[in-house]
Parts: sequence; C-alpha cells; structure tokens
Amino acid sequence: MKAKVFDRSEHVYRNDAFVELVKDAVRFFSGTPVHTLPPPERFSGTGVYALYYTGRTGLYGKYGELNRLSYGFPIYVGKAVPKGWRQARLADNPGDQSNELFSRLRQHANSIKKVATSGIALSDFMCRFVIFEDAGSDMIGTIEAALIKLHLPLWNMSLDGFGNHDPGKGRYEQAKSDWDVLHEGRSFAAKCKGVANDRKTLLANINKHFKMLQKT
Repeated sequence: MKAKVFDRSEHVYRNDAFVELVKDAVRFFSGTPVHTLPPPERFSGTGVYALYYTGRTGLYGKYGELNRLSYGFPIYVGKAVPKGWRQARLADNPGDQSNELFSRLRQHANSIKKVATSGIALSDFMCRFVIFEDAGSDMIGTIEAALIKLHLPLWNMSLDGFGNHDPGKGRYEQAKSDWDVLHEGRSFAAKCKGVANDRKTLLANINKHFKMLQKT
C-alpha cells in the first residue's frame, strides 16, 4: 500500500467531552475533604493527591497565608498508580485494590519527618486526594497533569526532588535533588555525589515562584 501524503490535521484528536470530563474530575478533587498527612485511617486504592503547607513562617510561609481561608494552593501534587502501570496493566478495580495511595502519602510524611531540622514540620501539612477505580484509573496521570497545570505547585515546578526514592546501589553518582539540598536528612540523598544546585539559586527560584503565584 502506498503511503499517503503527510497531513498533520489527520493526526490531531479532539473531543470536547474528554475536556469536560477532566474539568469535572478536577472540580470533584477540589471539593474532597482535607486530612492530616498522612490521613488518620488506612485505606485502599490508587489515585491523585495534593499536599498543602499551612505554616505561617519560614521558607514556605507564603503558602500558609494563601491557604489561610481555604486549601486552594497545594505545594505538591502527585499520583499513586496501580501496580503494573507500565506493563499493559488491567484497570484497578474495587475488588482487588492495593493501598498504593495511602502508602504514598505515608512515605511523604516520613520524608518530611526526616528533615524536621531543616525548618519544616509535619504538623504544618494537610492533604486531599481522589481514589480512581475500574476504568477511571486510566485517568490518574491526566488528572495529575491537569492539577499541576492549574495550581503550579512549588515542589513540582521550581524545587524538584521531593517525591524521589532511593536511587539504589550503583546510582549514587547523580546529584542530590534541589529539595534535598534545602532539606537535609534523607539518608539516600546524603549518598549522592554529583554536583547539586547551590542553595542561593534555589532560594531565588522559590522567590520567583511565589511572585508568579501572586499574578495568577
């Protein structure tokens, strides 16, 4: 069969129904209850979550002011996907769920506790989340991306590394993440030997980020 002449328009997918579905999921997310980090009760499921900083002083005190009346400015947005996500997985279903979402929130809580001497306290963080089941789990990555685009969370946009795991033996030649430069205490980060960004640059990036948030 002879190849057709290339026409970009024949490859562009558009569907207003999909756009509205994403908007509806984001609206639902914004209306879910806010809990302590980690939530007080263990639960099953996978999905999307956001962390909110409520402290009124220190490096992220601006977030405490922004979230004073309502939780509208997350400092971090993330996802917890079903096992086998990258290997042609089946949709996560209510009858066979892991606790990936709760575990991810608990891991974040542990990271913050490990760096308590760096000026942040676990008691200054709250979280909200949405559980996606059945075919809805296919939307997890899309909704995470939509929330990041909407809220511009600092730890996603301007201070990389909060969600990092231990890179493992043989990979410690890489640089310490920006987050770990400002928040020392995670043991695996101390093993990273690469050239990291300097603290002065990172603080300047945070200030720029807050100025950007004020304009949105």
